[in-house]
Parts: sequence; C-alpha cells; structure tokens
Amino acid sequence: MKQRNSRLTQLLALLIAGSSLVGCYNKEEFKRIIQDGYDKARANTKVKGDFFYYLGVLRFPYTDEPVLETDIRWDIWNKRKLSRSLPLFAEIGLLSRQPVEGQSGLYHYDLTDLGREYWHQYIDNRDDEPLYHNEFCYGPIVVERVTNFKKYEYTRAKGYSYNEVQLEVYYEYHVNEVPDWVINNKDKIKAIYGASTVELPGKTNKEVVRFYVGKDDKLYQNSLSYFQFKP
Repeated sequence: MKQRNSRLTQLLALLIAGSSLVGCYNKEEFKRIIQDGYDKARANTKVKGDFFYYLGVLRFPYTDEPVLETDIRWDIWNKRKLSRSLPLFAEIGLLSRQPVEGQSGLYHYDLTDLGREYWHQYIDNRDDEPLYHNEFCYGPIVVERVTNFKKYEYTRAKGYSYNEVQLEVYYEYHVNEVPDWVINNKDKIKAIYGASTVELPGKTNKEVVRFYVGKDDKLYQNSLSYFQFKP
C-alpha cells in the first residue's frame, strides 16, 4: 500500500448518523462515504487528483541555490530535494530550465503551461516566514468496492477516555485520468520517487481506512489524505 503523508491537508471529517451504520454496517454506504471524501477534498483544494509528487519549498520562478556551509539542516534537506525533483520535471516538460549565465551547474526554473495545469501549492504560515510547498498532482481515485471491514472495541480499562468502537474498512480503487506525462515517464519518476509511486490506468489497488464511533454515536473518519511522494 502507498504511504500517506500525515502532515498534509486531511479530508473533512466525515460523519453520518449512528443509526445508519452502527450495529448495521453496510459496504455500499462505506464506499459512498470514502468516495465522497476524496471528491470533496479535490473540490476544496481544486487539484487534479489524489497522487502528488512533492518538489520542495520554493516560489516560481526559481533559481538554483547551492548548499552553503552556513545552511541549517532544513535548508540542506530542501535544496537536496529540489536538486532531484526540478531536473526531473524539466525533462518531463512540466518545468522550463535555463542555465544561469556565468554559474556552471545552476539553472532558472519556471512552470510551463502543462506544469501549471497539474501544479499545486500550499502555504504553511505557522512560522514567521511562510513556506511555499509545491507539488504536481494527478489521478482522481475511483472507489470500486468495499471488500471487508473489521470491528474493534476499546474500553476505558485499555486507557481510552470512553468506550470506543473502531472499524477498519478495506476497499479497492482505480485511478482515472492518468496523464501522458506520467505514463510515458514512469521509469524516470520511479527512479526519483520510488518503485511504487506511479499509478497507471486499468490497475486495481487496495487500501484500508479506519472509522470510529464518537461519544454522540455518530461515525467519523478523519484520517483520509491524498498520497504524497517525496524524492
């Protein structure tokens, strides 16, 4: 299964009346809830899909910055990610790349028309200076079916603040609208982002998500997020 990024924007908490599911679990209803979650997340963020290739923190247009002795660890981490992601997507055609005059090995980057179509940026304002996280996204998820679910009951005796019921729901999905830049460059992308980071059309995938029953006897799910891959 793909690894999800826990930091990124999660889907809105999904809830339904407890009477409709609690004690009478329905696979079709779970399928609808999971699909609605992905659909609403895409609508809220206005992205092209549920699979994201993370570039790093930058603002376009961007010029390469060499690693300096005075850089803190985070700056080194970010620059190294950019040194792998930006050349890849320039080769694929989502970025333009021009050499910096008089500075060997450094380049100017900007979004192409194709890149802008699949580009997503989110801004982290938690620090004094905002961080502009950039990524390319594609592939909306289509839930095919829920295959199984398991019920777990937790009590105060096990350390929980109140008695709680959780359900692990197993489902299968495929990915729609996979663009040519993914299909035609799958090996290049895998070389940078990992062997299991490319979704192709016509393939069925498996995933699991956990629901829990709140104190109000309603069913919640707040851990779905899109798939993000880092170089």
